[in-house]
Amino acid sequence: MNDISISQFTNNIQDFIEQVIEQHTPLKISTQNGEDVIIINAKDWEQQQETLFILQNSQLMQQINDSMMTHTQNKGYTPNQEELNEILDI
Repeated sequence: MNDISISQFTNNIQDFIEQVIEQHTPLKISTQNGEDVIIINAKDWEQQQETLFILQNSQLMQQINDSMMTHTQNKGYTPNQEELNEILDI
């Protein structure tokens, strides 16, 4: 994550916002009063929020763990061709 001053940010706000959007890299802005701010791509923030929700939900984490065990033991469900076509929207 890059770290810049508030004056650098305000002088080149458009460029820094485009950089955050295109590179998916948060930008830390240091303010004069010592309170820092992070600028992040909205899609990246939403993905992080979804990940945090899952990680904090013990039932979902158990489902993921169970699914991984089933997968590694080759005991998972295998859809038939009709179901695959429906999934793939063929």
